[in-house]
Amino acid sequence: MKVPPQPAGPVADADGPENRLRRFVTIWSRAVFPVTMTSLTRQEFEGHLLPLARELSAALRARPFDTAPAHRVGQALIAAHCTDPDALARSLGVVDAYLVLYCAEDPDVAGAGAEELRARCSRLQHTMAAGFAQALRERTLNEQETIAHSALSARSAAELALHATESRFRAVFEGAAIGIGIADLDGNVLEVNETLTRMFGGLEQHVLSRNIAEWSHPEDGPHVWRLYDELVRGEREHYRVEKPYYRGDGTVLWTNLTVSLLRDAAGVPRYQLALMEDTTERRLLNLRLRYEATHDALTGLPNRTLFFERLEKTLAPGDGRFGLCYLDLDGFKVVNDSLGHATGDRLLVEVADRLQGSVKAPGEMVARLGGDEFVALTTGSDSEHKVAELADRMLGALAAPIRVDGRELTVRGSVGVVEGPVGERTAAEVLRSADITMYRAKSAGGNRFEFADAEADARAITRHGLTTALPAALERGEFFIEYQPLVHLDDGSVHGAEALVRWCHPQHGVLGPDRFIPLAENTGLIVPLGRWVLEEAVRQARFWQTRHADGGPLRINVNLSPTQLHHPRLVADTVDVLERSGLEPGALCLEVTESALIGADDDLLKPLRQLADMGVDIALDDFGTGYSNLANLRRLPVSVLKLDRSFTQGMQQHPVDLVDLKIVEGIVQLAHSLELAVTVEGVETGAQAQQLRELGCDTAQGWYYARPGAPDRIHSLVLADAV
Repeated sequence: MKVPPQPAGPVADADGPENRLRRFVTIWSRAVFPVTMTSLTRQEFEGHLLPLARELSAALRARPFDTAPAHRVGQALIAAHCTDPDALARSLGVVDAYLVLYCAEDPDVAGAGAEELRARCSRLQHTMAAGFAQALRERTLNEQETIAHSALSARSAAELALHATESRFRAVFEGAAIGIGIADLDGNVLEVNETLTRMFGGLEQHVLSRNIAEWSHPEDGPHVWRLYDELVRGEREHYRVEKPYYRGDGTVLWTNLTVSLLRDAAGVPRYQLALMEDTTERRLLNLRLRYEATHDALTGLPNRTLFFERLEKTLAPGDGRFGLCYLDLDGFKVVNDSLGHATGDRLLVEVADRLQGSVKAPGEMVARLGGDEFVALTTGSDSEHKVAELADRMLGALAAPIRVDGRELTVRGSVGVVEGPVGERTAAEVLRSADITMYRAKSAGGNRFEFADAEADARAITRHGLTTALPAALERGEFFIEYQPLVHLDDGSVHGAEALVRWCHPQHGVLGPDRFIPLAENTGLIVPLGRWVLEEAVRQARFWQTRHADGGPLRINVNLSPTQLHHPRLVADTVDVLERSGLEPGALCLEVTESALIGADDDLLKPLRQLADMGVDIALDDFGTGYSNLANLRRLPVSVLKLDRSFTQGMQQHPVDLVDLKIVEGIVQLAHSLELAVTVEGVETGAQAQQLRELGCDTAQGWYYARPGAPDRIHSLVLADAV
């Protein structure tokens, strides 16, 4: 189809939107009018297209974007007798070439760029085609039903009054827009109208010389000929099916076929009447739309919809086995962010081509689920071996660098593999397991595949469940705090307590911080949760001071996460909590892990220095587990070093590990030379406590003194070996 040539030069804005719209209508009319069966003049036809063009123009620029007007435009073309399939093709060509050019008043209207306008135009074309196809089908069905009703009415009239029957039936027969044929009960074709003759290639004798039984087709369903046999035996009055036929030139004619039994005045079956609607063009259009709905527009691979259909069929109950490979590209986001999405798209096309070339054995299928995620499926009794070999082939296809826009890009992938018998899991469960396994392969370094493991899946599902439950858990008050005493090593008195948050989960019971703090970090919930812990701990410390002035804890230790360190309201929130509770800043110690401060710049240290200047103690937690330079201690605003338990484990042995002893002694001397107090974690025996006291450590905590517990037990020291 030839679209009229574009006017030379750019469309001048001075022409105004109405003039540009009318130019678009003129181009549209020139393209479509020659194939339109209408009594309108060219100018009248343009007047009919003008409101349709306005609808398309408004839809192109509307926000929010809605394709419904394009559906109405497609229907309106049928109403204007533009029923020739070429009319649709020409209309779509005009819309594709000129709608954005003439109808977008501003190339960046409503924030949408040129690419968005083209994408909108494409979606309007799809919806317009769908509206055209629907309206054409409805119009044809209405005509068929009208004609069928007229034909049946004519048959009834023939049984009652022969003189009226012939004239009515002949009028319907000759003037029908659908094919009509009459045959005897032996299948010999007796008469056909001109429309049916044209449908079969235009040779009437070729049609009349055939017997109905000769018109079988490989795609005929078994019910087609069963219904036919029932009709010619007089057991059925009519039936309706979709049936293909071969034309004389070998091409296929698809029809909606309605066959009725004609009886004489005595009710004896005499003839069969066939009404045929040519649905070939509509079927081709539906196949095209189906292809577009089930294939990825960028790579041409089957998309998520088609893959799920295939997977669900594969997993139907039976005796077979299946294997599935879920591949995600390693580091693809870096390509998009550094080289742009256009380069990323071209890279995905190349990856898809390679994967398609490697996944081509019988029973195998590869699809793109979206983004940089691809999935392949294989079936067979030996699927465990086949799926491992398939994963190797997929990774091997990505081994060589891919050249895009003059650059050689190295691409790697991580693959999650699921294999097993069919009929035991749903498609969604299989994909979820493969996705979880793929991330396990990625976390193991990538460029590898891992087989699914039920226990690993369960852990991942539990983590996801905990993640989604965290916000509501904070609102419902499911968190609580336990306190572990901090003890002076010189006299054994309680120096303070560390606040340790716990989660009382409705299903999983009491969970320690190692189960949910990393999840809260990833979701950002650590900030409100951390503030709640600070408020509760400070409130409890103030309560101790007012009720136990004779020996309550002098300080409360609260842990800060790396995310909280970067939060802009850290200082303001801490000051607010202290002021509202009435607790002195010197009674609060904020613990920060050594790893969080490795390489910290002045911007990160600034809020800690502000808090330290107010009198809040800063403790460097888990000291000795990171790789910080000891010289950096001088620039950190810390007043306490908390030695990690790994340094004191050697003191539980008999004899004591002398190397650990020397290391702890050196750290204590260094800390004291910098005027830093030393707290030791994980003290579990009296022997450890004695050694640490002799080395000069200031305070300690651990199960030797007390396990974390309720605030009213803070003075209940056990003083018993825990190991």
